Amino acid sequence: MSQDHIKRIVISGPESTGKTELSIHLAEILGTIYVPEYAREYVENLHRKYTYEDVENIARYQISYEDIYAKRARNILIFDTWLIITKVWFDLVYGKCPEWVISHIKSSRIDLFLVCNTDLPWIPDPVRENGGEKREKLLQLYCDEIKSFGFKYELVEGVGAIRNENALKILSLHNLINQNNPPV
Repeated sequence: MSQDHIKRIVISGPESTGKTELSIHLAEILGTIYVPEYAREYVENLHRKYTYEDVENIARYQISYEDIYAKRARNILIFDTWLIITKVWFDLVYGKCPEWVISHIKSSRIDLFLVCNTDLPWIPDPVRENGGEKREKLLQLYCDEIKSFGFKYELVEGVGAIRNENALKILSLHNLINQNNPPV
């Protein structure tokens, strides 16, 4: 299938809201693959505080992942986070975002963002830095950014299997999958 016809679903949301778990589940149930988050791997291996240039490297790598994984996707490509989160990261930490990141966002075709709500507990780890009330603020920022670029999004709520079922229902309601006959 041509990459132009692949449906692109982004799983987004604040830290510790189940993005990776949901990405893995959806890819498995829909018989496709997901684009893994690169930022976590990159920052975990830095052994120092990240810099503006590091975040640029993360964004470049994430973009290169899009092409690599799109060639291997089957009908649908799931993204475990995407550049909207990176743009907000640039804006909040550095007060500016490279124009090439904004241009890539504007030129991208995303069929739907599934934004994971903060109804899961925040679990701290050495890479996470936005617990507590920051999660709520980030949730709103991500939704605002998604809207400002003209993309569609839906909030996904629930714990465990319920969150997974809710995501599939949303995809079905947006005609991105046939829930009674998913493309496995």
